[in-house]
Amino acid sequence: MSFLESAKRTIALESQAVAGLLAQLDAQFSNACQLCLECTGRVVVTGMGKSGHIGQKIAATLSSTGTPAFFMHPAEASHGDLGMLTQNDVVLALSNSGSSSEIMTLIPLMKRLGTPLICVTGDPNSVMAEAADVHLLVQVSEEACPLNLAPTASTTAALAMGDALAIALLEARGFSHQDFAFSHPGGALGRKLLMKVDDIMHSGDALPAVTEAASLSDALLEMTAKRLGFTTVLTEAGALVGVFSDGDLRRVLESGQPLNERTIAELMTRGGTTIPLGSLAAEAVRVMQEKRINAIVVIDQGEPVGVLNMHDLLQAGVV
Repeated sequence: MSFLESAKRTIALESQAVAGLLAQLDAQFSNACQLCLECTGRVVVTGMGKSGHIGQKIAATLSSTGTPAFFMHPAEASHGDLGMLTQNDVVLALSNSGSSSEIMTLIPLMKRLGTPLICVTGDPNSVMAEAADVHLLVQVSEEACPLNLAPTASTTAALAMGDALAIALLEARGFSHQDFAFSHPGGALGRKLLMKVDDIMHSGDALPAVTEAASLSDALLEMTAKRLGFTTVLTEAGALVGVFSDGDLRRVLESGQPLNERTIAELMTRGGTTIPLGSLAAEAVRVMQEKRINAIVVIDQGEPVGVLNMHDLLQAGVV
């Protein structure tokens, strides 16, 4: 068998294993979610060998999506680490066979402590399945390994089940962009999620603005001076009534309308697109992309306090 044929066979088998989970989902999944939602402590994930590696990923995914969790190595737990477990926690134990000796050693102690136990196994009749308060079946017909020995399809399916649990809990909690940002402050992702429009907007004297009574010439001079490709149009009291951009200028010129003695209020786009002060910069990107515009006005209590354009967002690394 060629390398490509082997790869295609592996991916096909693992895809089938994940797809097979749909038929295995039942009320036990809802029960597992409810246990995690009602947990006042942490979800403690455990597993031995390859199941342990999958468990570490599941714990990390849970933690980053609103369900506090950590991984407990079952062998180390037998030598003191079990002290990290409390009756307020929920244990999520993974074992394809459902008979991991390291986990089986811990189950009587978990029962004595009164910690709820969710077991993810490939055998509904296994000792772990019968000992669990909730059992999630993750059964595969064969491993991708041609010897049917190395954990491959089974670990992929277990990971998918863990992701399903994490996302179901995320949705149940109403986990927001702001919540996600709090858990991901570092690197490019952190910049995208944590940076606010306040951090990059042009404000004060840098905010382009003319009054409704201004002429087209006045507006063009303001746009040139502030170099943002548009200007806000305000009432004498400073309230936003519209914006005038390069696009508006092109449309006016193409229309052939006489421009002499016309105020900018007659030529502007009334209202304009705004975003509240304190909004995430990523939200400004979304709004601008949806509206197909290159600039947006930041408002505070209905009044313009700043502006930013797509170039500002690109420079800040948000896009």
